[in-house]
Amino acid sequence: MIKSMTGYGRGIREDGTRKVTVEIKSVNHRYLDLNMKLPRKCNPLETQLRKYLASCIGRGKVDVYISLEESAEVSCRVVRNDSLAAMYLDQMRRISEKFHLEDDVTVSRLCAYPDILTVEDPQEDAGDLLPLVTDAIDAALEQFLANREMEGERLCQDLLEKLTAMEQDVAVLKERTPQILEEYRARLTQKVRELLGDTSLDENRIASEVIIYADKICIDEEIVRLESHVAQMRHALENGGEVGRKLDFIAQEMNREANTVLSKSTDVTIANVGISLKTLIEKVREQVQNIE
Repeated sequence: MIKSMTGYGRGIREDGTRKVTVEIKSVNHRYLDLNMKLPRKCNPLETQLRKYLASCIGRGKVDVYISLEESAEVSCRVVRNDSLAAMYLDQMRRISEKFHLEDDVTVSRLCAYPDILTVEDPQEDAGDLLPLVTDAIDAALEQFLANREMEGERLCQDLLEKLTAMEQDVAVLKERTPQILEEYRARLTQKVRELLGDTSLDENRIASEVIIYADKICIDEEIVRLESHVAQMRHALENGGEVGRKLDFIAQEMNREANTVLSKSTDVTIANVGISLKTLIEKVREQVQNIE
């Protein structure tokens, strides 16, 4: 199965008092570049979660967002400092008596003073969150990987169609190459006859010139290598797996052979086929960049 490096997945898991939401999205990248944003309580789990995600995702720039929502009873508690409140109240009454001021202390005013009421997060072991977070990640991964496989299937089909078109172009090259030599021999013979008139032709000299010309325009090696590269890419696509880097390398080699064909071309048909091959190879290279 061919997988694209583009994907998105979302998973939500709850246990009554806590809710974990995980979002995973990715784009193409040369290697696995994993970026995670975690709530503070999940920070101790980061290494473990990274290792788990890396075992499920081969390549790509992957962003993982994890959020945690907790009910008020679980997420925090308010602590009252009675001793400090008593000291505040005692001092305010002393001031009232000494300076003959009205004693107008109220509960709301007393609670407004620093450190009378404080909010504390309960101490919770991050390991208690691990099963819930892992379940949410699994749910997101299921959607994420299915999305990648669906996109990969479309990419694979498109690439196979382009490989078929390339095979047709290579077949034209194989058919046209011998015709070019015959046409060159015929033109050369005609020109020599026009120049020499009734003088007899030296067939050996004609054959020598044809051989020299054939050596200059020979693309037999390029044709064989193109056929081999197309077959290798088709085989890799049909077998599936993490073949993105391999396909990228094969596409580069294809491009090199197509450039050589164009550089040796002296025939309009060969030139047109070479341009067609280059166009197809460029499209293949663009698509291959997004395969895992």
